[in-house]
Amino acid sequence: MRLDKYLCDMGAGTRSQVKQKIRKGLVTVDGENVTRPESQVNPEQSVCVEGKLLSYMELEYYMLNKPAGCVSARTDERCQTVLNLILSKKRKDLFPVGRLDKDTEGLLLITNDGQLAHKLLSPKRHVDKTYEAKVRGRVTLEHVKRFREGLDIGEDRLTLPASLEIRSSGEISEVRVTVQEGKYHQIKRMFHAVGCEVLYLKRLSMGSLVLDGSLKPGEYRPLTEEELAGLQKG
Repeated sequence: MRLDKYLCDMGAGTRSQVKQKIRKGLVTVDGENVTRPESQVNPEQSVCVEGKLLSYMELEYYMLNKPAGCVSARTDERCQTVLNLILSKKRKDLFPVGRLDKDTEGLLLITNDGQLAHKLLSPKRHVDKTYEAKVRGRVTLEHVKRFREGLDIGEDRLTLPASLEIRSSGEISEVRVTVQEGKYHQIKRMFHAVGCEVLYLKRLSMGSLVLDGSLKPGEYRPLTEEELAGLQKG
């Protein structure tokens, strides 16, 4: 690939910035100064910018425990984004796979693998997503039945069958919900349809990927090989 593209992919600057660095002789390839931005390099070569070695990474995968108050977007002028939290990222083209509401916590996959993202988000694949929630209102077996049958949340069709597990029931109930869709504010709208209000929501899993319990809100880590293989296989 072109040297300037390589450097841009690895976050060494904008296209104009990296071209300037190259022309100033600040970039070496395998120890030799290269001053032409269009020079060809491959990922196996040793590339340094101002003496700092870059290691090329084509695809990156991070598990993030998204904190409340952070938006699931690449950029936002007013709020902190989930990408702002990934300090060790090498690529500039990372994105969150799907969205969690600003006040929702929990598992979020951050990557630049568009093929995997499509696989996980495609409505045709019905990938399970499990959440824990606290809701205002007494959740009963009747609610379990209605979730299983599908709910009218104001769209053309009922929601797909969802699993509702009651952990405790009272004025404030604690539940786990597994859905196979990702509609806007879906969990909140489903509970609203049965006369309840979501007070707290946290995603625990997406497909085979389960939130690492050791990650505090705002913390992240790369996926393990086993986790990645599970997602790719599922």
